[in-house]
Amino acid sequence: MRLNKQLIEKTRESMASVLPITAIVFLLSITAAPLDPGTLVLFLFGAILLVGGMGLFTLGVDMSMIPMGEGVGTTLSKSRHLIVPLAVYFLLGVLTTMAEPDLQVLSKQVPAINATVLVVTVAVGVGLFLAAAALRIRLGIPLRRLLLVLYFIVFILAFLAPGNFIPVSFDSGGVTTGPITVPFIMSLGLGIASTRSDKNSSSDSFGLISLCSIGPILCVLLLGIIYRPTEAAPSVGEVPYVSDTAWAARYFAKSFPTYLEEVAMALLPVAGLFLVFQLLTRRFKRGQLIRIVTGLLYTYLGLVLFLCGVNVGFMPAGQLIGAAIAGGETKWLLVPIGMLIGYYIVKAEPAVTVLTKQVEEVSNGSISQRAMGLAMSIGVCVSVGLAMVRVLTGLNIFWLLIPGYAISLGLTFLVPSIFTGIAFDSGGVASGPMTATFLLPFAQGACRALGGNMMTDAFGIVAMVAMTPLVTIQVMGLSSIIHHKLARRRLRSRMERVEDVVLYFD
Repeated sequence: MRLNKQLIEKTRESMASVLPITAIVFLLSITAAPLDPGTLVLFLFGAILLVGGMGLFTLGVDMSMIPMGEGVGTTLSKSRHLIVPLAVYFLLGVLTTMAEPDLQVLSKQVPAINATVLVVTVAVGVGLFLAAAALRIRLGIPLRRLLLVLYFIVFILAFLAPGNFIPVSFDSGGVTTGPITVPFIMSLGLGIASTRSDKNSSSDSFGLISLCSIGPILCVLLLGIIYRPTEAAPSVGEVPYVSDTAWAARYFAKSFPTYLEEVAMALLPVAGLFLVFQLLTRRFKRGQLIRIVTGLLYTYLGLVLFLCGVNVGFMPAGQLIGAAIAGGETKWLLVPIGMLIGYYIVKAEPAVTVLTKQVEEVSNGSISQRAMGLAMSIGVCVSVGLAMVRVLTGLNIFWLLIPGYAISLGLTFLVPSIFTGIAFDSGGVASGPMTATFLLPFAQGACRALGGNMMTDAFGIVAMVAMTPLVTIQVMGLSSIIHHKLARRRLRSRMERVEDVVLYFD
């Protein structure tokens, strides 16, 4: 009965997240970007799957992935030797990333480099930096210091890499932190930090996602320098023809086995390593194990429904809407429409809910889910608008990335460390499957209609989505500090006036 109530609550939350973007696409389909009935039916079917999938997924994550990650992190961080924990973290990073659905989508669209080579390169980058991030928490190294050094190296390598490969490199950093890796890695950070008793332990529990996003960027840039790809024409999937609603239902049913297999391959490494961990440590009792297994089943079914919905239903709609707006007389509408879509689409990212909830819990409510959600929505709204400007003008992505990261790194000196960790984690979380399967096709459709360079103009939207929350969330932290200082000043002023009145009557 309790699980049923929780599932109903999670489904309501997911419905509130998915309905706005569904309404926007529906309105666009009957105004600025008419869609054929078949594509609209696919989209609406996909929206229904999204609602059910997000509900199951978020409930499953609470029951399984979070306790698993915390348990593994806590136990491994108590080890006196560093080699075994670091090897386990590396293995976890590699195995979970190789099967990440978002990465598979991206790798198939970059034929300049073999898909397997690209996936392995990205996975090794995540594995290395997950181990480094865990070591940072254990040793208490400030996140800001690492971010400054690593992003300096990133931009040095970016200047050496082929120009048409840079957007893909930054995009790879965003897609690796998807719905499978984010909940587990975040809870892993909580587990590692829980063994420390100093005042910075809670803030240091954040930052794993941010470092795991830098690793793939560095490795893919190195790969681009080694391979020196000259022609990298991406492939844009063909939009299926849908004759009627029955055909649409059959099309979804035909696609389900693909996602049943993909999600199974993504979850099996985590489940397998957890099984080995449990056999060796016996950390979890029977009741806890039953709950974890049930949660993994919910997570599996939810992610299958979610990915099938976004890939089959949302991807064709995004591509056609982008092409229709860019192909019309009012091409400039790409910017405001893109911003509107960006504001609401981040709410439908499954990992965003996980992050905002964990932030509220760790901060004891001082950073609310609502405030986090608003800051991320504003960030993604701005990022998609800038990405559409790039599609329209062909503006080099460096003109946006360098100032954006300079501002975000500069803000790290002005805000508490917890806001820095949360902000840089939010960038990786915001660029999830909705970005890869709706916003990227949206940009590709627009770019194709305008006759632009797909590699330099359309790719990079994931990187933009991953960058702007770094600024907006730290600005939120800065405004919070200023607000508290002004409140203390007003309180001090009132106290002084009260003291003056008391002294007067004395």
